[in-house]
Amino acid sequence: MSRDDDATNERDASSGQDARATETAHADATRAVVAARSDGGPPDTAEIRELAAAAGYAVVGEVTQRRREDPTYDLGRGKAEELMRLAADADAEAVIYDGGLSPGQTFSLGDLLPTGTAVVDRPRLALELFADAADSRAADRQLELARLCYELPRLREAVARDASEDVRLQPEGDSRVLDVEKRIESAERALDEIADERAARRAERRAAGFDLVALAGYTNAGKSTLARRLADEVDDPNFDGEASAPPAERADTAAGDPADDAGALAVADRPFETLSSTTRRATVGGRRTLLTDTVGFLDGLPHESVRSFRATIDAIRAADCALLVVDASDDPGGLRRKLRASLSAIESTDGPVIPVLSKADEVDADGLAAAVEAYETAVADLDPRDAPVADALRSPIPVSARDESGLADLADAVADALPTATATVEVPNGGDAQAALSWAYDRSVVTDVEYAGETIAVDLAGRPDVVAEAERRLRGAGSPP
Repeated sequence: MSRDDDATNERDASSGQDARATETAHADATRAVVAARSDGGPPDTAEIRELAAAAGYAVVGEVTQRRREDPTYDLGRGKAEELMRLAADADAEAVIYDGGLSPGQTFSLGDLLPTGTAVVDRPRLALELFADAADSRAADRQLELARLCYELPRLREAVARDASEDVRLQPEGDSRVLDVEKRIESAERALDEIADERAARRAERRAAGFDLVALAGYTNAGKSTLARRLADEVDDPNFDGEASAPPAERADTAAGDPADDAGALAVADRPFETLSSTTRRATVGGRRTLLTDTVGFLDGLPHESVRSFRATIDAIRAADCALLVVDASDDPGGLRRKLRASLSAIESTDGPVIPVLSKADEVDADGLAAAVEAYETAVADLDPRDAPVADALRSPIPVSARDESGLADLADAVADALPTATATVEVPNGGDAQAALSWAYDRSVVTDVEYAGETIAVDLAGRPDVVAEAERRLRGAGSPP
């Protein structure tokens, strides 16, 4: 073991005997050892263990280290050798690394480990979870792009290693790299088309008088539970995409595809239960909204992987108002870390962002105060150049979807944040005026109507573009032919 290891490492490894004791309980799962390194305090492996379990791994041991990054293994050489021995003793089929490994580090660690032991770093583990959850055209395309972007630098590293051993392999390697590059270009074009389709759909929904509200946040923060609580009718899974239809649409389902949302309505405590953006109709603060629940974020993913899911993130960025769901029951350090990861992934939004401290019923007054303080500290430490969305943040609102506390305050905050215009129009009563009034009613912008003899006075309030169109139609109905 090197002097660096002697000076800075803290031994925290499960023995092979402990690993074998769990063998019976995990007979059907892929045996794995977790490894983690931290520059600061002792690494916390709770989340990576949860993610590994969700992906079908049985964690049978772990090795952690506190020290600076090693360019060869990320871990120091001594810890890497300790990991090798533990993987062999535990008969592990994989090493789950809590962090992003460079291509070189991945290969170096793989060369050190027992033959056949896979190296799965945090980004690759996330892609495995994404693959299990992909259930729509857009999700499949986003996953494909993220996977290709992850594989490309590793393929280049493998080609370089092969070519250094046998120059005859270079043309074959170059062809493999070129093939992946072409597939990336194809996936990006397909996602651009999906993004255009979604932008057109958002425009149609706004023209129909709906406000667009998106829920964002870290995985398992409570977004789906909150979405169910806010939705008008969570039991009807047949929203077919028409603005006047019942709620619950799989927002990225292609036209003509089934929009069965029953699976998404069942909330499970599992990361990435679905990659699809599920949209339901809701009445929030008296406003007709389409509420979109998006895939949860995850810390430690490279920028390229996050960017691959832009078709989903666009639903947040383009919303009239976004709800950033933060788990108030997280410890302050975890809350800050997850919040930073979420805001960095969102980057910027067109509309305001309302932070929602979810699961408020799970903490006492002191715990809630600590959550608010952790939120405020994380936001104060943000660099606007990395997360310009910080300028769109409003005051956080504690909410419990379980006992419904805070939901009224949240509804008021959403109504206040949505774009709103008002107008009063007085026109002669007649068939054309009634038709225009019916159009305005269909888009829920009529707040009051008074009939006075031969005229009607209509008060309008709602989306500015819809109010303007309703006013134009009413005044046109009152104009002489």
